[in-house]
Amino acid sequence: MTTLRLTQYAGGGGCACKIPPGELDDLVAALACPLSQPVDPAAELLVGLEGGGDDAAVVRLDAERALVTTADFFTPVVDDPYDWGRIAAANALSDVYAMGGTPWAAVNLLAWPRETLPMDVAAEVLRGGRDVAHAAGCQVSGGHSVTDPEPKYGMSVVGIVHPDRMLRLDAAEPGRALTLTKPLGSGVLNARHKATGTVFPEAVAAMAALNGDASRAAVAAGIRAGTDVTGFGLLGHAYKLARASGVTVAIDASAVPFLADARRAVADGFVSGGTRRNLAWVEPHVDFGAAPEAERLLLADAQTSGGLLLAGEVPGHPVIGEVLPRGAAPVVVRA
Repeated sequence: MTTLRLTQYAGGGGCACKIPPGELDDLVAALACPLSQPVDPAAELLVGLEGGGDDAAVVRLDAERALVTTADFFTPVVDDPYDWGRIAAANALSDVYAMGGTPWAAVNLLAWPRETLPMDVAAEVLRGGRDVAHAAGCQVSGGHSVTDPEPKYGMSVVGIVHPDRMLRLDAAEPGRALTLTKPLGSGVLNARHKATGTVFPEAVAAMAALNGDASRAAVAAGIRAGTDVTGFGLLGHAYKLARASGVTVAIDASAVPFLADARRAVADGFVSGGTRRNLAWVEPHVDFGAAPEAERLLLADAQTSGGLLLAGEVPGHPVIGEVLPRGAAPVVVRA
């Protein structure tokens, strides 16, 4: 089973296969129409499409509870089916953690080329997703599956959050430290894995790790602004946070942690199309100073199941910059 190269069955890989951020911005803007509202809504929408779209939608249940709902799925990012399932589940659950919430229940989303890939491989993918969700204390039951030329897997997740203790894109305040809870580099290492079959255990472990502890620590520390770092890279998600909050985000490049071998992968040319599209999208909004091309690509690297980017300091995680009053550029990269 593990001799199959799952990554060879997909044109893209992981969150690098997302719709390019500029195109997605236009698509979301077309939906965010204040004139279009539900008839007699059953719940108050607290977080929706404003500001370019947060990590999940949030609706109020009562004064102390709000429902968080999200969905996330992607093509294989690694060849091992169990690891792919673990990574995809951690990535979907991360949307709830990125809002400061707790995941309650999930259902599977599976697209499978059943005539070319055995169903027992699909079972391993589902087992990996189930095990990570259960480790998060999240129930998993059923879901939806379709036949598809490319394999895809993920989850739709529902969670709970206190309405006054959410993490959101538009709440970053000047004077706050900027914290990142996982190292960057999964995108270039996944690109190398797809091209060569080389396995990077540190990258797999990082992608499969849950963001739950970091999320709970952030909420307990009084942090109210944040997002997770996935397909749009650190720079893309920092730009979205700065744009929504009306601030400038300064990133100290020397403080940003990277996975081992990530710099070598860039030097050897293993850069996905998604990462290059990310860089092209953010370039007009970033003051790079003297940052070289390789550094820019790493900061824009399309992450899969990355860490949380938080406007505040969380013990045990590196501070990589700060939030400043809005300046000439929404994002500044400092040496």
